[in-house]
Amino acid sequence: MTSPRQDPLRDPRFFADPYPTYDRLREGCPVQRIPTGSGGREAYLITGHPEAREAFTDPRLSKDTARFFAGLASTRDLHPAISRTMLASDPPAHTRQRRVATPLFTAGRVRELRPYITGVVDDLMSTWRPGTEVDLVADLAVPLPVTVVCELLGVPESDRATLAGWSHDLFDATDTDRVDRASHRIGDHLTRLVDTARATPGDGPLHSFLRGCDDGGLDRDEIVSLAALLLVAGHETTTHFIGNAVLALLRHPEAFDRLCRAPDLIPGALDELLRFDSPVSVATFRHSTEDLRVGGVDIPAGFPVLIAPGAANRDPAVFPGPGRLDLDRDAGGHLSFGHGIHRCPGAPLARAEAEIALRALVTRFPGTRLAGPPESPVWRRTRLTRGLAGLPLALA
Repeated sequence: MTSPRQDPLRDPRFFADPYPTYDRLREGCPVQRIPTGSGGREAYLITGHPEAREAFTDPRLSKDTARFFAGLASTRDLHPAISRTMLASDPPAHTRQRRVATPLFTAGRVRELRPYITGVVDDLMSTWRPGTEVDLVADLAVPLPVTVVCELLGVPESDRATLAGWSHDLFDATDTDRVDRASHRIGDHLTRLVDTARATPGDGPLHSFLRGCDDGGLDRDEIVSLAALLLVAGHETTTHFIGNAVLALLRHPEAFDRLCRAPDLIPGALDELLRFDSPVSVATFRHSTEDLRVGGVDIPAGFPVLIAPGAANRDPAVFPGPGRLDLDRDAGGHLSFGHGIHRCPGAPLARAEAEIALRALVTRFPGTRLAGPPESPVWRRTRLTRGLAGLPLALA
């Protein structure tokens, strides 16, 4: 196994198109030790599908970031509500928080939300007209999931745009100070919302969420942390899901036209769209608590381990011709929502939002095409998620 001398996940070419990098690394070895960040730190990066699936369920790979960084010198200043979320914990703390979060996203609850989601899409697209241009990201992919998750949590309408902006800043791979500031703004704001709701009896969504947290035995810090996670993860990746899916379809006009002719195929196409260009490129932090072996590679105790769903979803050993968008492919084994106990509980809601948004687009504007060259969209500079900064569309 040979290790790259530069962090391959911070190369500007990676942000624009990570798949050549992933392919090169996977072909060398599906589990590689790479430099990461600054200060000579290293991590193991997993790019193969079987290896990623195995790692997702290995209890020796901990998500307890506080445990890993205890005693290590760090210049970071993340708010505890961001640094100690359910995604940064192991059982039993993880189990308690997940037990509270899961009921918010059951199939039945999402079914109840579908009319509301449809209404939000209708409102956002009400001013769209054939012959005009819109930015799919700014005009639909961002406000739709923000509105839905804020409604679910009872966040006031006046706060939603501000919180969405701070959430956007959290994923900036080039400015850690900006990330840290955003974490405090989100954590402090949600703490005030929770404390205000506690002091003001009511029966709205936020009070319902708090009752569920109380029943689950969560303390104040855990409640704020869970609210932050649901807010951030509940819209950021769905925004990228919608944007990436539309771009993929418009870069493959025959696939887009097929869905225009048969919109009922959309639910079955979502897995392939998720596989083709995953909104989660690299999963959140894990570290080895003891020596282990993954994909024939020994990983010593005490190392960060990065699992890359974006790479695993393009593993040709599992998905032949992985760079081809094939709406007839059985892509149900993709890892865009993770796998194991940390699999995204909000997956049913994300799928519903993407389905409803795509159906509205193909039925109302079946002649839509990209407003610029297919290679022109600008990608956000973040390695955890993969998403567009904007996507201009010519409606028709």
